[in-house]
Amino acid sequence: MVLDDLLKNEGSWLAAPSGSDPLSGIIVSSRIRLARNLEGVAFPGWAGEEECVRIQARVWDTLGSLPCLSPGLSLDMVALSPVDREFLRERHLISHDLARKSRGSGVVIRQDEVLGVMVNEEDHLRLQAMRPGFQLPALWQEISTLDNELEQRIPFAFSATLGYLTSCPTNVGTGLRASVMVHLPGLRLIRELDPIIKGLTKIGLAVRGLQGEGTEASGNMFQISNQTTLGESESVIIERLIQIVGEVAQHESNARARLLEQRRPMVEDYVGRAYGVLRHARLLASQEALDLLSALRLGCEIGMIKSLDIAGVNRLILLAMPGHLQKSEGRPIPPDERDQVRARLVGETVRQVAL
Repeated sequence: MVLDDLLKNEGSWLAAPSGSDPLSGIIVSSRIRLARNLEGVAFPGWAGEEECVRIQARVWDTLGSLPCLSPGLSLDMVALSPVDREFLRERHLISHDLARKSRGSGVVIRQDEVLGVMVNEEDHLRLQAMRPGFQLPALWQEISTLDNELEQRIPFAFSATLGYLTSCPTNVGTGLRASVMVHLPGLRLIRELDPIIKGLTKIGLAVRGLQGEGTEASGNMFQISNQTTLGESESVIIERLIQIVGEVAQHESNARARLLEQRRPMVEDYVGRAYGVLRHARLLASQEALDLLSALRLGCEIGMIKSLDIAGVNRLILLAMPGHLQKSEGRPIPPDERDQVRARLVGETVRQVAL
């Protein structure tokens, strides 16, 4: 398996909904991360480059031998081009922090992209499990298996009082960050999104954009995650997030129903304008493309567009991102050329779609 093979797949964070769940088009994907550090070793922020290299060498073979990570792909950050780093970040397989690292850092990814481990990001190890849809309990089982297999081979930094020790105090305890990606165009159109985001913040949840901390909500997609990691068990954290995300998704479903009942022409115009721009544009910036594709995705979710499914829109969402765009073309593309290439590639698909 090589890095280019990932381009053939949608990725584990962005896939078509399955089943008859009416909220499946709203809840895009689920993810759980665990922060872990090696016992008796300086955290990456304090360790020098040579020590990080030694830490990576110490854990690299162990990660490659774990059954739950096989078949997998081991990537050393020093060997990755800027385009490859952007590509992995867009697929949520590495973080912003890891994308900036070099010697002594890397990532091991299972072929299906569901499980992975980042090495020497903010912590020595960041375990990750990610699947499409609302699957937090299943992800917890998978990442617990990975965590247990690792802890049998590598002693972790742990305090009987505080729990798992981490570089950032906000991760101490369980070290767990659970998040759910949701698509909320209905709430934005009906102008009820901001109060909901403020309410989530008040009850201790974080709401971030498509690419995580510090990013905007491109394409009306938001990550909702826990902020408390100390003083509560993993199961309590996950159950609370499931309940609250379910309520947010129901609000989005109700917003869509109200829009279709009371303001259908506005919704049809919203989707139709996006369709027209995507069909005929000669230049498309990344942010604009994601926002327009969000409208197209809404059209698919409410049955307004029948000749393109959500999986097709998802492929376009990935293709519109800079790293994927350049990987699909097989070459680095200067920023001033990307908008033209993006418009051409997206337009080729949308021109085959009829409203």
